[in-house]
Amino acid sequence: MKDLSRRNFFFASSGAATGSLLLPGMAEGAETERADFSKSGLSTGQMKPLKFKEIPGFLSAQQIAPHHTAHYGGALKTFVAIDTLFEDRFQKGTTLDPMAFETMQRQKSSRGNSVLLHEMYFDGLALTGSEPKEELKKAIENRFGSLNKWRADFIASAKAAAGWAMLVRHPVNGKLYNVLSDEHAIGPLWLAMPLVVIDVYEHAFYIDYQNKKADYIEKFMGHIDWSEAKRRFQTAS
Repeated sequence: MKDLSRRNFFFASSGAATGSLLLPGMAEGAETERADFSKSGLSTGQMKPLKFKEIPGFLSAQQIAPHHTAHYGGALKTFVAIDTLFEDRFQKGTTLDPMAFETMQRQKSSRGNSVLLHEMYFDGLALTGSEPKEELKKAIENRFGSLNKWRADFIASAKAAAGWAMLVRHPVNGKLYNVLSDEHAIGPLWLAMPLVVIDVYEHAFYIDYQNKKADYIEKFMGHIDWSEAKRRFQTAS
């Protein structure tokens, strides 16, 4: 197994609740396809390219571009800068001011989670609507009673959230949950793998929807990449 880099160690040990990159996979098989995190900014230090520059009928290029560059890119830039300072401290004995140390420790979790959540949000979008793949669809139906009941609960969760709403699968008990996360580092279940992620901060929708958050959430439901959700589902198995 490849050694865990210091950057990924920082993130995994910082309380990042968006899922472990080292979760055990499902048994080998032709139908098993796991999520790929190798191109994450947490691994490369570089912004991950967008799948789509615009999604007609949902998000314009004018909405997506600053969200991706300023908010995702800004979080990554801060995380990498903090990581570099800690690497210098470990390798060169650089002294950090105690108050700065405390702030950076908190920012490390917040910005690291922001990077990963933004990547999972953008990677989880689709140009057109679809249905969940059979294995994931059955899991949703078993947990929530029906796909429509899950949808209603997810929409309600997104409306209640100030930052993020997610459908997650927990590897400890295998259960699905709709969870909220505000300020990136607050709210998620530790080790839970996000399957469906919506960013409900105003910067995610305000150019296209102004203050109509509910309209944005409703439109999002028709642009979920269920193939990507299935890969994440299998990764958390």
